[in-house]
Amino acid sequence: MTSRPPRPRERGIPEATVARLPVYLRALQALQDRGTATVSSEGLAGAAGVNSAKLRKDLSHLGSYGTRGVGYEVEYLIYQISRELGLTQDWSVAIVGIGNLGRALANYGGFGTRGFRIAALLDADPEVVGRTVASLDVRHIDSLEEVVRSRGVSIGVIATPAGSAQGVASRFVEAGVTSILNFAPVVLNVPDGVDVRKVDLSIELQILAFHAQRRADGDGQANRAGLEVT
Repeated sequence: MTSRPPRPRERGIPEATVARLPVYLRALQALQDRGTATVSSEGLAGAAGVNSAKLRKDLSHLGSYGTRGVGYEVEYLIYQISRELGLTQDWSVAIVGIGNLGRALANYGGFGTRGFRIAALLDADPEVVGRTVASLDVRHIDSLEEVVRSRGVSIGVIATPAGSAQGVASRFVEAGVTSILNFAPVVLNVPDGVDVRKVDLSIELQILAFHAQRRADGDGQANRAGLEVT
């Protein structure tokens, strides 16, 4: 029987490390699905797209150093990371804004296997309210506070147009929700103690466009240099 270290005492983990833990978890779960019992730091780093030194440093914050010559036990490392991310308990999620994006989020089957339960869907559009999406009836936004209370909502997801997002965020906060995932293209103002994660697809596309343009410029310069040499 493999001995397990006690849960580490409360400690600070760098935000950059926290951001990479879900990536390691996804890579580990893929390895587990393939029947892999142990993995080296190099193997896990390659699967996660980082260098092995960074991975080992990240995992050291969890008290996990692996075993020399053996590597990391996949199942236990999944448990360690899941526990650190708070995924060993059920998190209740409410989505506000049941347009195309909100419906896609509600219908995504991966949340349930990762510790998240879509508990409520809300919208302001009379054409949407009352419809059934992902086996849930869409409630009117006016019932947000009651829904948060009665369904124990821990995380609020905002998938509304930009103009509505701040009002929804403020209502979430007033109802006691301190974790918000924002898909609206706007910066939210929230009090200290409220965590907001912003997902802006247009910004990500612009960053990709920047790198694509840099590569194109580099190829153009290389081609021109080749012509000059010849």
